[in-house]
Amino acid sequence: MPTSALTSASGRNRPLPATGNHSTRKQRLAILLSGRGSNMVALVNAVQTGVLQDLAEVAVVFSNKPDAPGLETAAALGCPTASRSSQGRKRAEFDAEVVEALQTYQPDYVVLAGYMRILSPTFIRAFAGRILNIHPADTHQHQGLHAYEWAFDNHLPETKITVHLVDEGLDTGPILAQHAVDLQGATTLAEVERRGLAVEHRVYAETLAELIKKELHTAPVGASRVASSE
Repeated sequence: MPTSALTSASGRNRPLPATGNHSTRKQRLAILLSGRGSNMVALVNAVQTGVLQDLAEVAVVFSNKPDAPGLETAAALGCPTASRSSQGRKRAEFDAEVVEALQTYQPDYVVLAGYMRILSPTFIRAFAGRILNIHPADTHQHQGLHAYEWAFDNHLPETKITVHLVDEGLDTGPILAQHAVDLQGATTLAEVERRGLAVEHRVYAETLAELIKKELHTAPVGASRVASSE
């Protein structure tokens, strides 16, 4: 199948140039979403005025759904946006095209923010050790979708928000941080989700900031942040 160029919201590519070296410049984020992107908004706010302000910049907000509400929101926040429809596409083939396109933005980190696709090994190996995800459960106890429903249906007194690196398993990557969410007294699923999202929106940016600061202090000048695709 012939490939087509990844298009921005304005209908053209918008690659951004690299600046400085990896030990001093702001780290470039590619934020991936499929829906409304509430975690994307929290991350962008952290980049613009919060804990990521001096550490990171948003290179692109990408969606596999061109009509995702989060793209319009990201554009309103001043972020470059891009999309490509995954509908009817084979996973590895689609991911190979997305990898090629995202690499034009030179991201240091790929940050999943409600990206509703299981990434193929092609994608994961291209950005090895640089893909982050946030999962609304302890990944040792629950993997995959519907984590808040799982916590609510099982009447858990608390759940945990997990920030982890993405590997080739389903929510099996190395854990970077976990934060408890008190669910006592939460009598509806909506309340469970409200409490969980409040924690998600805070800890994702905080964890990413700590990761960047740690690696900026340990990486040699000029060290590459992104592995080449195989």
